[in-house]
Amino acid sequence: MKPVFISKTRKPFVNITLLAGDIGAIKTNLALIRFNRDSFSVLNQQGFHTKDFASIHEMLQAFSQGTERPEVISLGVAGPVQNDKVVLTNVHWEIDAAHLSQLWDNTPVFLLNDIEAMAFGLGTLKPEDIHTIYMGNEGGQGNMAVLSPEAGLGEAGLFWDGESHYPFATEGGHCDFAPRTPLDVEFYTYLQKKFSHVSWERVISEAGIYAIFQFLRDKKEREEPAWLAEKLLVHNPAEVIGEYATACSICNETMEHFFRYLAYESANIALKLKATGGIFLGGSLLRQNSHLVDKHVFHRNFCSSGRLHAFLEAIPIHVLANDKLALLGAAYYATHVAVPDPTGHLATL
Repeated sequence: MKPVFISKTRKPFVNITLLAGDIGAIKTNLALIRFNRDSFSVLNQQGFHTKDFASIHEMLQAFSQGTERPEVISLGVAGPVQNDKVVLTNVHWEIDAAHLSQLWDNTPVFLLNDIEAMAFGLGTLKPEDIHTIYMGNEGGQGNMAVLSPEAGLGEAGLFWDGESHYPFATEGGHCDFAPRTPLDVEFYTYLQKKFSHVSWERVISEAGIYAIFQFLRDKKEREEPAWLAEKLLVHNPAEVIGEYATACSICNETMEHFFRYLAYESANIALKLKATGGIFLGGSLLRQNSHLVDKHVFHRNFCSSGRLHAFLEAIPIHVLANDKLALLGAAYYATHVAVPDPTGHLATL
């Protein structure tokens, strides 16, 4: 059973080929997808390093060589979309939907936030796409929230109107980090000296994992083995720390704090959105490190918000295992929310 059903507020296309994208600051995934009535088929998918390209147009051209030309382009992008334009938060790219459409012979182009796209993707979930941390109240309805820590921390909500869910983007990952323990206060001070403003994204992200590690090593004098130091110099630090969390004390402690902070911020968004329908945790960091999550500890930290403990205790918490969710969500948006207007062009609700 799908955890959410997003109503088809307009009659969807019967048959269409579209180019969907999940555009991140570090990695980008593109896919040519065929939609036929109520199912999506991925015809071609390819991953790219975002900074290898000067623009999204250049990347789309590289992907599309030798493939069927899309009838629609729909892109989930890591940044705040306003008036069909976006400047990606952690990479110097500007994307203008109207200009990109002109470069593609007036092919309709749609932009939405990448975590908003992930939220739309919940409408395509299969049972095997979900790993449950805590079941919560069975049959619970209401608003939902999606959090996805990767290069940054993305957050989105789904508003429940009593019948259907409607995804919306937020920039909640840039809200202030709130320390709770004496160690957290030390960590906050450590980060504030580096960045001035300390957001949750500084803590719950790939860079956040390494920041926790550096704090434990440099300020709390945890031992860093020589072999680990060598690996950190040549590989992605967050990946290395996660990989060796079960074999190395400082890596294990780092990941314990990372998941503690993730539980805290998951509770924050649950309270702010009254997300009684569930919390969904996505992104590659969670998929790669889900085996490190102690479900009981995570849920205890999630519920430790004072007088609202009982409210939080009823909320389901899930990890999203499908690595194509943002792509499928961008496709869902294009086929169910972006619809033909009377002139035959595409419009959005």
